[in-house]
Amino acid sequence: MIIATWNVNSVKQRLGHLQKFLTETRPDVLCLQEIKCVDEAFPRLEVEDLGYNVAVHGQKGFNGVAILSRLPLADVTPRLPGNEEDVQSRYLEAVISLPGGKSVRVASIYLPNGNPIGTEKFTYKLAWMDRLRNHAAELLALEEPTILGGDYNVIPEFKDVSDPEAWANDALLQPESRAAYRRLLGLGYTDALRACDDRGGLYTFWDYQAGAWQKNKGIRIDHLLLSPQAADRLKEVEIHKRMRALDKPSDHVPVSVTLDLPTD
Repeated sequence: MIIATWNVNSVKQRLGHLQKFLTETRPDVLCLQEIKCVDEAFPRLEVEDLGYNVAVHGQKGFNGVAILSRLPLADVTPRLPGNEEDVQSRYLEAVISLPGGKSVRVASIYLPNGNPIGTEKFTYKLAWMDRLRNHAAELLALEEPTILGGDYNVIPEFKDVSDPEAWANDALLQPESRAAYRRLLGLGYTDALRACDDRGGLYTFWDYQAGAWQKNKGIRIDHLLLSPQAADRLKEVEIHKRMRALDKPSDHVPVSVTLDLPTD
């Protein structure tokens, strides 16, 4: 079973790239972030024509998350618990039904950027991460395969950034952000990539500015966190770098995990 995450940076602008990825890679589940459209504007028919069920939690102009699945979707839950006043569309959760009565729980996460530091935006980021940790702990209690995939806007370690000095004053690399990410792992989740490959220089985002892609000045901020029940079935992880080399690409690339789970 292949489960992927991708900050597509506008699903309308990147529809052709999305169709290419779905057709060539054929993930069983794809978590999208920054779709930047309301639910009604999502290209549902184009995606369904490729054999996918669609769940969307959109927002006009920015944010927005979606889950695409070749398998049936159930218990679709938009919004992260913990703050009823938070109207930003950054979290979507669903249960994927597998053959034989089994299931996998998947969440698509677009964690707040938090810049500039020292403002309410950074405070919101850290509070959102606290809410995510609380909910993630509740999900662990279900004792089922769970995948929390998305753009976390956190650089976990210095080996996940090509030029740490350039990001020293960015919310993505602050000690508070990184500590909050470690607390998620401390609950019992596994960073899928790091379970398979401990090398530095493995990036998922390259800025559009200053030739970052051409110079490989990247960072790793797109993560798939696995519950113990999912981590036990982890076979491999892939960063799909080829998507960044396309014409007018997203600044992020998809990341996928392959799990030893039945899909037919």
